[in-house]
Amino acid sequence: MEFMAVPTLVVVTGPAGSGKTSLAHQLALAIGCPAICRDEIKEGMAFGDDSFAPSVGDTLTKRTLPVFFDTLRLLLDSGVSTVAEAAFQHHVWAPNLRPLMDLAAVRVIRCWTGPSVARERVRHRASTRTAHADASVLDDADYYDTYRWLQLEVPGTDVDTTAGYSPSIRDLVEWVTRHRAEHP
Repeated sequence: MEFMAVPTLVVVTGPAGSGKTSLAHQLALAIGCPAICRDEIKEGMAFGDDSFAPSVGDTLTKRTLPVFFDTLRLLLDSGVSTVAEAAFQHHVWAPNLRPLMDLAAVRVIRCWTGPSVARERVRHRASTRTAHADASVLDDADYYDTYRWLQLEVPGTDVDTTAGYSPSIRDLVEWVTRHRAEHP
């Protein structure tokens, strides 16, 4: 009988513009595993469709959700540790992560920065992201105040992304590694 170690699922979460995608890719590279980013899946689904106009809750957003979580399930079922990144709020993350908690040691990294820095990041990237309704974040004065953070009974840590990463990528990899053995 072949033993397969329990994979680790590192969830990188936070509001729009908080530095999640950049952190997820750097963390995945340092760990040596794939990064699955919800926005990148959506961009890939919209690629080549010049008629698509993004809006809050558009049909493409709804189609992206199961693809994202099905991809995570496939990787975890196969024993692949993975970094998963999205700006989901608690009500989307929690019910979709709970079934994956039996497959992996889940760890949560919450990215944050000040609203002015986050808004500037969203403004800067808006011209390169054709599948996202970034204007809705910029137009919502309360977005950052009302963002509902993911709350799960798993190890979690916060990362300030304002100027680099605090804690550092190396410290985050050590944190993930240290908590990997805590899977029930």
